[in-house]
Amino acid sequence: MRKSLLICLLLAGCSTPQALPSKPGNLHSNFLVLDTHLDVPLHFGREGWSFGDAHTLENDIVQVDIPRMAAGNLDGGFFAIYTAQGPLTEQGYADARDFAFGRSDEIDAMLAQNADRILPARTAADARRINAAGKLIAFKSMENSYPLGNDLGLLQEFYKRGVRMAGPVHSSNNQFADSSGDSPNWNGLSPLGREWVKEINRLGMVIDGSHASDAAFDQMVALSKTPLILTHTSPKALSDLPRNLDDARIRKLAASGGAICVSTIYLSPMNLPPAKAKLFGTLEEINTLSPAEQAQFVKDWNAMEKTEPLWAVDFEKYMTAVLHVIKVAGVDHTCFGGDWDGGGGFKGFADITALPKVTERLKKAGYSNIDIEKMWSGNILRILEAANVAREK
Repeated sequence: MRKSLLICLLLAGCSTPQALPSKPGNLHSNFLVLDTHLDVPLHFGREGWSFGDAHTLENDIVQVDIPRMAAGNLDGGFFAIYTAQGPLTEQGYADARDFAFGRSDEIDAMLAQNADRILPARTAADARRINAAGKLIAFKSMENSYPLGNDLGLLQEFYKRGVRMAGPVHSSNNQFADSSGDSPNWNGLSPLGREWVKEINRLGMVIDGSHASDAAFDQMVALSKTPLILTHTSPKALSDLPRNLDDARIRKLAASGGAICVSTIYLSPMNLPPAKAKLFGTLEEINTLSPAEQAQFVKDWNAMEKTEPLWAVDFEKYMTAVLHVIKVAGVDHTCFGGDWDGGGGFKGFADITALPKVTERLKKAGYSNIDIEKMWSGNILRILEAANVAREK
């Protein structure tokens, strides 16, 4: 019974989707909309800043907050515990562990401060229940498993803290895997990385393949008992950069039951001249700045974006990428992860208030309400359910 249920979940879900009603002029609000990679937690510790307040790109660099979630009908998503890669030493691991626990605590504090509007989720059923109650949904994910050090037992602790999705690596190789942004060291997963896959499966967490090298991706797909998600990845066919995924691997991901969540990043080379690169590096430490320093940071960043934008991309190129992924992977294996507040967005699609434009274009391209619902949330929840069903009891 359990095996048959898992197979059903891997393929597309057992129940037959029902057509959604359509509200004239407000189609996007009919869907449960989730984003698989939100980097906004890096702002949660900022002095004088609140996730519950409205911000604009004119007065802040932030792309996601509660009022704009309502404006763009982003019902929730995965709030990332991102840890920058450091030295592969005991001290490096300890510092990273403490940082990641602190970031998890900051997410919890944000939820406590806004408990009337946004609630924590651990399962797909939680997400549906919270949405039905008219509240926003907050999952936790871990971007870069570096904070685990060599102790896979720490995954259990992160699971207890609510983490339900994790990626092995970020932009540099670590103790678990090779990164798409680095030269091969392990030729994919390390021996510890292979054990990491087993422990993720045992706990019922979802593997995030974004940032991993092609070889590591191939090995995770082969080893994992449940489907992978690529939470913020673009198609290599539209931009031939190492961070992106080629069509053959997109098909492999789909055949295994997984999904690729189309990102707004790396649809062009990243434009980071020295002065802007220095400022971009400061973004990860913005919560250490005083309010006056934060305001100066925003002013400097906005000035640079006018003359040297981070990405040479417009909405048409982005939608070309989305439609390409749908063509290759199918509607059952496509989702969305803009990398908001982690470098994502571009002129014309600069924050989450623009999300309804995607739904409008998908509808014009001929996709049904059922198809669109799958891509905005159905595929994500299906994969969460599959991981939960397969976990060790």
